[in-house]
Amino acid sequence: MSEEPVLLCDDSGGVRTLTLNRPHRGNAIDEELWRALRDALTDAGNDRSVRTLVLTGAGGAFCSGADISGGGLSAAHPMYRMRTLNEVILLLHELPVPTVARVSGVAVGAGWNLALGCDLVVATPQARFSQIFARRGLSLDCGGSWLLPRLVGLQQAKRLALLAETIDAEEARSLNLVTWVVRAEEIDDFVARLGARLVAGAPVALAQNKALLNEGAHRTLRDALANEARAQAVNFATADVPEAYSAFKEKRAPVFTGRWAVASSRPSHRPEGSTCGKQ
Repeated sequence: MSEEPVLLCDDSGGVRTLTLNRPHRGNAIDEELWRALRDALTDAGNDRSVRTLVLTGAGGAFCSGADISGGGLSAAHPMYRMRTLNEVILLLHELPVPTVARVSGVAVGAGWNLALGCDLVVATPQARFSQIFARRGLSLDCGGSWLLPRLVGLQQAKRLALLAETIDAEEARSLNLVTWVVRAEEIDDFVARLGARLVAGAPVALAQNKALLNEGAHRTLRDALANEARAQAVNFATADVPEAYSAFKEKRAPVFTGRWAVASSRPSHRPEGSTCGKQ
């Protein structure tokens, strides 16, 4: 185990920031860090004080991919190692709060697919991206085979996967792989403002929107309409809808809580409060 934690966790105003902390390896993810990510994402999904999650890297890089050095791999069969990777990707994808990747420096291989697994991606002009797998004799993992065609179409996905080219932030934005490109000296303030906007949103409605959009591409219109109707029923059972109407009439900003507004005969025993740093 390293002396410094491989994953840093910070809470501020409803925003939980997870920082990959192996800068000496470009934040390459070894087994310890995969497990820390799995535990941290599980905690974030169970902590109602978390309204937005930001994923970033320490030391000027986002993530240089999975650590394939001798010290980063165990003797376990790759199929077993992949289980933890896949758990992390699914937890990130299904997290019921908005997620933001803050990318500076390199984001390659598994690192780039971690960023693509977030709902929004903010990058500096210096960021560089690559689906580097083919150059390592490997195929796509960490959801790349699913994410890339959905984001860029099949032909561009094949180009990125087969040629394993490195592209810059502006080209990534032109391919819909980056949401915003922001100057390095401004990215922290930009992400902070973005996080505050997301935290101010109605948490139940945002969770429903995220799930509907994630699932919608694989549904018929009939399925999508049925899912939307069920989601709206859940939204109308919260205090956020009448709060939004009241705020509109009173010409003020709404204060969303996600509070369930339907009386229950059973007390809730779900723990409250931050779990940051308790992995």
